[in-house]
Amino acid sequence: MNQNRYENVPNKKEVQIPDWLLKKEHYIPKSDKESFLDKSILSFMRIISKIKTQNLETVSIYQMNVTLKIIATLFLIITISWTQSFSFVIVLFVSLLVILCLMTGKQIAGILAVSTGIAFFTTLIMLLSFFMGKSYAGIFLIFKVFVTVTTAGILSHTTRWSDVTGSLKNLFVPDIFILVLDIALKYIVMLGDFILHMLYALKLRSVGVNKKKYVSLSGIAGTAFIKSKEMAEDMYQAMECRGFCGEYKRQKRSKFSLVDFVCVIFLIGTVVLFFYFERI
Repeated sequence: MNQNRYENVPNKKEVQIPDWLLKKEHYIPKSDKESFLDKSILSFMRIISKIKTQNLETVSIYQMNVTLKIIATLFLIITISWTQSFSFVIVLFVSLLVILCLMTGKQIAGILAVSTGIAFFTTLIMLLSFFMGKSYAGIFLIFKVFVTVTTAGILSHTTRWSDVTGSLKNLFVPDIFILVLDIALKYIVMLGDFILHMLYALKLRSVGVNKKKYVSLSGIAGTAFIKSKEMAEDMYQAMECRGFCGEYKRQKRSKFSLVDFVCVIFLIGTVVLFFYFERI
């Protein structure tokens, strides 16, 4: 019975494979300029790597009280902004060079790269004052900018961000400001990793000439915004579940070391020199 059933089935026709399926493909995509994507990826990698490596490596062999270091930095920036004496700025400039000599070569290069770049930008802005015969005021301002940026650079390269946010409570900074600063630093790393992976995906999927890369980048920005909103909601719920009320506790007072006493003496000497040069 089964044999009779198979005999009644009509014979299937032979299916012929098209010739274009049998040919070998030699597709060579056209080369496209991806310098914008490469620069974007490298810039994100630099920012993320700087923040991550700062939390892992030993920042400086000369450990100092972070609260005292922040006070000293703010005090130096204020005195540099107020002073009208070129000699006082030169003294601080020499003092900062001595401090830089005690740091590693990588830290010195990072600090001087930023300070020199901003000083050069200030020089371009002050070119008109040089042509108008006010070269003294222009040079004075350039030195002020260089010393101020160098002072801030020394603080950022020798202090971990977590230690800075932890010491702000000792300076009577409001809790809301510490919370915003702490979360912002963490979100820079997390969203930076997220955007970096999206840029990698865009680069891998761009085969040949892609004329819509800038449109894709706007989509990446929108996706990153939505992702940050979702992360903010998840973080709020996590804080609420753990009973976080937005209050930061002060750190335990650490003992003053020899470096701390040297810093205090340096600040006292800076005050004496400030009033001395202002009276001259």
